[in-house]
Amino acid sequence: MKGLKRKWQQLLITGLLILAGIAAVGWLQWLQLGKLQASSQTASAEQILRDVEAEKVRLALLQQAPTFGFDNLIADWTFLSFLQYFGDEPARQKTDYSLSPNFFDVILKRDPYFLQAYTFLSTSASLYAGLPERSTSIMKTALQSLKPNVPPDAYIAWRQLGIDQLLFLGDSEAARQSFLTAAQWAAQSSFPGSQEVARSSQQTADFLASNPNSKTAQVAAWVMVLSNAPDERTRKTAIQKIEALGGKVIENPDGTVGIERPAQD
Repeated sequence: MKGLKRKWQQLLITGLLILAGIAAVGWLQWLQLGKLQASSQTASAEQILRDVEAEKVRLALLQQAPTFGFDNLIADWTFLSFLQYFGDEPARQKTDYSLSPNFFDVILKRDPYFLQAYTFLSTSASLYAGLPERSTSIMKTALQSLKPNVPPDAYIAWRQLGIDQLLFLGDSEAARQSFLTAAQWAAQSSFPGSQEVARSSQQTADFLASNPNSKTAQVAAWVMVLSNAPDERTRKTAIQKIEALGGKVIENPDGTVGIERPAQD
């Protein structure tokens, strides 16, 4: 009994040390981001590109290197590095966002259950870098590791794939299939709010089935982008696209957003 108690204490201490390590790395990354943004103001595009090439090599090594069972930690640390890259606006303005998918090659290979990563992949690679082919390819590979209700909100990844296929690839049939799968998975899910997701995903799939060029379906997809926007630029882009399609965004006093559909589909 004492041996079992000691083992649990050791596991608890190990877990706390790992969490402390992650917190420390996150704090250091945040401090480093401030320094990078300051230095990027004066750095030349050539200097920044050299740094990007070095990061590209590091990511390639991470993708192939053995993890010794620490896949989730590597995914988390790589995501922190991505946030540092993505958040360095002065550097990205002088160069581009084209390295974004390389981060997610590592992140989603190591942890395909990291569902928030699918949204950041879409925003950075499809919307900012203009690389929806890379984005959707990475998502499709990661989706092979997911199952209905494993994790409970796995349907999120299928919705994100459908968004990219519809809005950035213009492949309405592939998008319809993805939204249909999202609806089926959400219907089987125990996650809070999943039944509403099942209904809206099925509705989007139905719109695309009756009209592959459906403005209503596109507005619905941009609403999903808007509701999960990681930054103000993405939020503004989503609103502009909704309005360009004939929809209307209504910002309520409580901070929620209402949407009026296009008058014509």
